Amino acid sequence: MSTISHSHSQPSPSRGPRAPKAAQGTEDAIEVLLIDDDPEDVLLVERMLAESGLEFQLVLADDLEAARRTLTRRTQCVIIDLSVPDDHDPLEQLRETLAIADRAAVVVLTGYHDAHLGVRAVAAGAADYLVKQEVDGPLLARAIRYSIERKRAEETERRLVEARILGRENARLERGLLPVPLIDDPGLRHHTRYRPGRRRALLGGDFYDTVQSANGAVHLMIGDVCGHGPDEAALGVQLRMAWRTLVLAGHTGEQLLGTLDTVLGHERRSEEIFTTLCMVTIAPSLRTARLHLAGHPAPLLFREDGEESEVVALPEYAHGPALGLVPGAEWPTTEVELGESWSLMLYTDGLIEGRVGPGPERLGTEGLVELARWARRRGRSGRGLIDALVHKVEDLNGDALTDDLAVLLLSRDSAADPEV
Repeated sequence: MSTISHSHSQPSPSRGPRAPKAAQGTEDAIEVLLIDDDPEDVLLVERMLAESGLEFQLVLADDLEAARRTLTRRTQCVIIDLSVPDDHDPLEQLRETLAIADRAAVVVLTGYHDAHLGVRAVAAGAADYLVKQEVDGPLLARAIRYSIERKRAEETERRLVEARILGRENARLERGLLPVPLIDDPGLRHHTRYRPGRRRALLGGDFYDTVQSANGAVHLMIGDVCGHGPDEAALGVQLRMAWRTLVLAGHTGEQLLGTLDTVLGHERRSEEIFTTLCMVTIAPSLRTARLHLAGHPAPLLFREDGEESEVVALPEYAHGPALGLVPGAEWPTTEVELGESWSLMLYTDGLIEGRVGPGPERLGTEGLVELARWARRRGRSGRGLIDALVHKVEDLNGDALTDDLAVLLLSRDSAADPEV
C-alpha cells in the first residue's frame, strides 16, 4: 500500500494528469521524498513505484526549500533529479540535499546524457544513481532498498567508530582521575577495586587515595559523595585531590578533615550534598594507626598470627558527622593496634548495602566480617580477597550492585603477602 502527498514553495498551477492517490500505507511503509518540479518525471517515478511492489509513502517537493520543510525523521530515502536545467550547480544542489537529509539515504536521478553526474554524485556522498531512460519499477525499488541499507550500515559503522574513540578517551580519562598510590615501602601491598553504579559511567561519587609521607607514615582515605551523577563524581575527584595536596603539605587528622569540610562547602552545587569519609594514618613503625570516621563505615582489620587469622571491624564509637552537615564539627581519633602482619580494608557502603536473599535484610558490616572470614579461610588475599568478597556480595544480593563501590586493601607481611 502507498500514500502520495505534495509540498511546494509557492502555489503552482495544475501539472496535468497525476497518478491516483493510493490508500493509506502501513507503519512499515518506506517514506520516500522526491525532489522534482517536472510533472512528467514525477508521474514517471510514481508509476514505477506503484508497479514495483514496494510498500511506500511518496512525498513530493518542488525544490530544496519545500523539501527542507517536508523532511521528517520518518523519511528514509530522498530522490533528487539532477538532470533538470537550473541556474544552480547540480552538485551544489546535491550537497545541500545531503546536508538536510541527515539519516535519510539520497538517490540521484540523471538523464541519459547526464550519466557522468551520477558518478560524481556518488563520489560526493549520494548512496546510488539511476539514469531515468534505463530504469524501471523493480530497479528503482531495489536502488531505494539498497541505499537505505547502505545508509544504515554507514550509520552503524560511524557509531562504532565513535564508541571506540569514546572508549579510548574514557580509559585515558579514568587513568588520569583514579589515583596512583604513592607508596615507597616494598613491604606494603596495595590493592583496589572501583566500580561506578551508573550504567556506562566512568566515575561515581566514591573516591580513595593512599600516600606515604617522607617519615614513613602511610595515609589512607576513602570517601563517598551522596548521589551518583556526574556532579557527584566531579566533586569526589576534587575532594581526593584536595586531600592528597593537604597530606603532602603535612596536614593530618581533624585539622585536615576541617579543611576538607570547607572545600566541600565551596565546591558542592547544593547545601544538601554531603560526603562520608574514612581516614587512617599508619605510624612509621607500621604497627599502630589513628582512625578518623566522618559518618563512614569502619574498616576491617585482618591480623595475622602464624597460621591464625583474625578479622574484625574497627570500633565506630569515636566518630564524627559526615562532611558538609554540621558547621564546626569535630572528628575524634581512635587509636588502633595493628600488630606485625596485618591488612586494612577500607570500603564504601556500596559493599554492605546489598540485600541478603529476597527479603529486606541488608548485609551490613557484621555480614561483611563473616564473608571476610570465609574468604580468608579459603586462603584469599590481596586482589583475590577483594574479588571474592564482591562476587559473594553480588550472589547474596541476587544481582549486580547498583550503588557505587570502592574497596582499598593495604597489607603488610614480612613474607610479602602474595597476590591470589
